[in-house]
Amino acid sequence: MANQAPMISIPKKTTEEVDWTSPIRTLIAQSYGENPDNYAAECASLQRCRQDAVRGAGSDMTARDLLYKYFGQLELLELRFSEIRVNFPWHDAFTHKLTTQTSIAYEKASILFQIAATHSAIASSQSRADPEGVKRAYHYFRTCAGMLTYINENFLHAPSTDLSREVVKFLVNLILAQATEVFFDKCADEKKAPALVAKIAAQTAAMYTSLAEEVKEFMGKGIFDRNWVTLVQIKAKHFSSLAQLYRAQVDAAADKHGDALVRLQVAENLAKDALRTATSFASAFVPNLSPTLPADAGPAIQERTKAHLALCTERRSEAQRENDLIYNAILPAPEALPVLDKLTVATPIPIQEVYGTPDVQKTIGQDFFIRLIPLSVHESASVYSEEKAKLARGEVEKADQAEGEARSALDGMGVKEGLTRFRAMAEGEVGGADEVPLDVRRWRDDITVIEEREGVEAVLAQLSRLKEGVQRELDSAARDLEIESKDCEMLRVKYDHKWTQAPSAGLSKPLRQDLKAHTGALEAAAASDAQVLALWHAVQGDIRLLMSPQLEDVFRASTERDGGDNLLDLDVSGEADEAQERAKIGEMVAAIDERLGKLNKISRERNEVLKDLKEKIQTDDVSHLLLLNRRNTGVEPTLFATELEKFKPYQQRLAATVQYQTVALKEVAALWKSLRESAGRGPGARKWEEREKKKKDTVRRFQRARDGYMEIRDGLAKGLQFYNDLTELATKLRSNVKLFVNDRVRERDSLVAAIETENRLSGAPMSPPPLSAKPPVPPPPPTSSLESSLASMNLRSAPSPHQSSPAPQWQNTPPPPPHLQQHYSYGSQQYAGAAPSTHTSYAPSPPPPPPSQYPPPSQSQPSYPPPHQRQGSTSTWLPPPPAPSAPPSDPYAGLGMFGDASRPTPPPSQPQYTSLPPSQQQPYASPPPPPPSQPYGSYAQPQQQYAYQQQQQQPGFPPPPPPASTYQQYGTPPPQPGQQGYAPQGYGGYSYGR
Repeated sequence: MANQAPMISIPKKTTEEVDWTSPIRTLIAQSYGENPDNYAAECASLQRCRQDAVRGAGSDMTARDLLYKYFGQLELLELRFSEIRVNFPWHDAFTHKLTTQTSIAYEKASILFQIAATHSAIASSQSRADPEGVKRAYHYFRTCAGMLTYINENFLHAPSTDLSREVVKFLVNLILAQATEVFFDKCADEKKAPALVAKIAAQTAAMYTSLAEEVKEFMGKGIFDRNWVTLVQIKAKHFSSLAQLYRAQVDAAADKHGDALVRLQVAENLAKDALRTATSFASAFVPNLSPTLPADAGPAIQERTKAHLALCTERRSEAQRENDLIYNAILPAPEALPVLDKLTVATPIPIQEVYGTPDVQKTIGQDFFIRLIPLSVHESASVYSEEKAKLARGEVEKADQAEGEARSALDGMGVKEGLTRFRAMAEGEVGGADEVPLDVRRWRDDITVIEEREGVEAVLAQLSRLKEGVQRELDSAARDLEIESKDCEMLRVKYDHKWTQAPSAGLSKPLRQDLKAHTGALEAAAASDAQVLALWHAVQGDIRLLMSPQLEDVFRASTERDGGDNLLDLDVSGEADEAQERAKIGEMVAAIDERLGKLNKISRERNEVLKDLKEKIQTDDVSHLLLLNRRNTGVEPTLFATELEKFKPYQQRLAATVQYQTVALKEVAALWKSLRESAGRGPGARKWEEREKKKKDTVRRFQRARDGYMEIRDGLAKGLQFYNDLTELATKLRSNVKLFVNDRVRERDSLVAAIETENRLSGAPMSPPPLSAKPPVPPPPPTSSLESSLASMNLRSAPSPHQSSPAPQWQNTPPPPPHLQQHYSYGSQQYAGAAPSTHTSYAPSPPPPPPSQYPPPSQSQPSYPPPHQRQGSTSTWLPPPPAPSAPPSDPYAGLGMFGDASRPTPPPSQPQYTSLPPSQQQPYASPPPPPPSQPYGSYAQPQQQYAYQQQQQQPGFPPPPPPASTYQQYGTPPPQPGQQGYAPQGYGGYSYGR
């Protein structure tokens, strides 16, 4: 196309600045009750959006997008602030008159007019020589007509001329005529059929002809540019000529040569009129005065009409010659010719289609005030959310029900547990991966962690060190007391009646009682140590094996038959039957595995679909749609139903998984039944049961070892606590003994000095009285090794630790005079009262249990020999063996009392010491042993803390192990698990975990 016809574009309106911020802030505070400052950014965005759209934009694609965005935000803004009032000043596009209105509808109509003008400018500027340019021009002319049509249909009372119904209607027809012209040019260039082109040309000519008649009504009002009127008239003549030209071709093809010749004559006449008008238009056209027309509008339309006239003249001359020479057809009058048919090819594109495209929605972007939702929209959105939640809950319940049915069906059949058995039978061997049960592996891990932190051997060594330290402290305290008593009595013999220092026995009695109690507790604890050590020797081998890498080999060896045969070893003559049986079982197992895998896939698929459905429901938001349909009443049920339809595919997929699962479960049930019937009673099943029995026996073996280990750890923890407390008590006792001895030494030195001074002053040497035989030195406290202590303190065979010391030769020494007793009252009070003061630092022991909790002495306590038979180690008396039902003693049972200060201590004025008859008392020896109901040196004074046996005589504890002497002092290995004497025991009567 050499020269394209000029197109008319609609002029734009102009506007002034508008303040959106103040009215919006007022409405946010009044209608929504929120702080307007929270929406300052949104107000600024809206203000900037209007400025970009109407102030600095041109007539290109950028201007179109800015106008699109602003109009979209206006639509959303009106739904939230329908009552907003803002002054919107706009100048008329044709008369340039300023019109100001406060209605947001006026702003929307003006923006739509701007969009229509921009579309017309874009369409007019397209190069129609390019096929894409033709498409864009045709599209934007139609969208321009759609925008103008929307203005005419929705804004009835126009405040300005450019928005009046008559002007807008004229502009719509003008734009549609130009769109039809663009479509005609495309068809003509593509050489479509002459009949089609003639119809389109006739439609274009009719539209321009109608516009030429309508524009006469606006001539006197000065609304439109006069060049518009001239151009419309030229195009009306031009397209009428083109319609006759193409219709002449159609008549000639139909052998209507006379009609064709007349139509060519008419076309030539119309072309001459168009050329004449175009020539005058080109000579008078000034581009600056008509900005809505192309700069070359005059020459372009003149060239097109001139070329068309030449074509019409050529065609008419040729048709005239042919008719004269060949056809001689009769020429009808032009008025008698048939009316040209018309074809409408250009219609307005509605605004809904324009704004419904994804590109335009993306251009509009997110709502500026999306956080500001009206209350009515909130309520409707809550109703929709409840509908979504109801749908999600229903699907979740169905999925959970399906999972539960599948799990219950498989558990009821016992497929997962039994399939391992049949798989091993099919393979003819036991897989090594599942040899060690889960419980045993957990026991191994727990014991390994405990041993890595602190092993049993290390704790035993620590116990031994603590025990030796306590023994040293007690031996030192006993030695100091004996030396002090000996020195005092030697001086008493030397100075006779002049020696007035009180005997040590009465003053040191509390200290000796503490010493005896600590020694008894230490000796009793040795028996518990022996029990723990014996239990450790009994389980040590199994514990080491449990922690070793050979654990799996132990289980494998326990389940294999002698000679290493497989599970399905049959007779030699039945090897073929064995292979056939294994093959059949293997096929069924493989089929069941396939169905189980299918069930797992179905479950994963269901979970994935359910997850997608939840995410879809979570992200689904219809507040925008509810806001857009806010003015439409009764639309919510229909809208909700439509929106919920998008979840249908997920529901259908979930229902399909349930159906597939039902079919798979039926197949698994049939295969499992067949497998059990065919292989459940064969030789392989019997061998499997035998293997499982051996495996369970091995598990029980390690369980006993683990229980014993835990009891050992519990006993060792109690032992450590006991020895730590006893070490503290022994240290305090040693300190008190030192303080007592030092005070006595100072007192003795002072008295010796006084007596010597008196003797010198008297001048007469004093002859000492004859001395009796020197008393033998009391033997030191017996010291023995750990083994002898353990053997002597055995619960069954050891005699009572409370041995009476031999009475010293000076036991009948008269008491000191009263004045001397008064003189040493402070010392007596200090040391005689040391027991209450010392024991007050510890916590008192709880009162003994009621008598009903103690068994009779003849059944629960060993018999003790008379005191005269328990002197020295040469006694041949042995206590009778304890009753079998007597529980083992626990010297650590009262350890918790050491730190218990919650129980009150009775006043020291009411002692409850247990004593022997006066004939058997030994003034300076240790107290006699307690009654048989309190073994191992425990005594019942309320102010004493050593209630070591308060929990030993409670029923329900396991019997003690054999005496340590049974194992030849740990030289003989302990009995094997399952033999007599190997049973999990508590340390000192306590059982771990009970």
